[in-house]
Amino acid sequence: MRWLVTGAGGMLGQDTVHALRGRGEDVTGLGRAALDITEPAAVERALAEHRPDIAVNCAAYTAVDAAETDEERALLVNGEGPRLLARACAAAGARLIHVSTDYVFSGEDRDAPYGEDEEPAPRTAYGRTKLAGERAVFAELPGASAVVRTAWLYGVHGGNFVRTMLQLERTRDTVDVVADQRGQPTWSADVAARIADLGVTGASGVFHATNAGEASWYELAREVFRLAGADPDRVRRTDSRAFVRPAPRPSYSVLGHERWRTAGLAPLRDWRTALHEALPHIRKETS
Repeated sequence: MRWLVTGAGGMLGQDTVHALRGRGEDVTGLGRAALDITEPAAVERALAEHRPDIAVNCAAYTAVDAAETDEERALLVNGEGPRLLARACAAAGARLIHVSTDYVFSGEDRDAPYGEDEEPAPRTAYGRTKLAGERAVFAELPGASAVVRTAWLYGVHGGNFVRTMLQLERTRDTVDVVADQRGQPTWSADVAARIADLGVTGASGVFHATNAGEASWYELAREVFRLAGADPDRVRRTDSRAFVRPAPRPSYSVLGHERWRTAGLAPLRDWRTALHEALPHIRKETS
């Protein structure tokens, strides 16, 4: 099969291209400089030139706080861009896998994982624009599209929480980390591998691609320190009041994984197992 990956310069985009090439797939990765998904003519040209069987959209406006005052631009990238890609895929006879986020849910007054079929209720501009993208994809390409929601991503490429903790471990005696937000630390390489799996199955619908289990940011930071050979007690517990931001962060952002079984696939592995494998690769890049 021929694959086209948009947003290929980002953390997940790079990992997705790498995962597909590692399986011997014919894949073209286009970063923002090569393809602006908000430009209709550019999207049409890309599909016509590369003729993919499957497109994977990793392109997104991900500045969660900035979106609160720049929602129009965020909606253009996160909502209209996916619509244009889905429309072009429909015309070309290609399938589309679109990457979305846990921010489509509110994350408030919750203590059980969100199922794939639960009604979204975003609290932020970023979440609203990503939900618009999901709905646009399904409207333009019903039956030939999948939405992959992920969360708390970290990886080798780009800035992320795990890389930040490794850097702070080397430069600070102690680090204050919030303990009142819970989610699923997720290695981008695991998500990329699952996107490749999903393409083979041909399955459609919403899928939650996060590593299993749950943790607070505080617990994740302690585990990073421990695996790095540092004293986890150097990580100090605090709460969200210490880090007030323009966009509210979900207090509970855990996603359920039941849909994978309908595609003949198991949910992603536990977050601790993934982190243990990922950390040496990330440390090598941050050293």
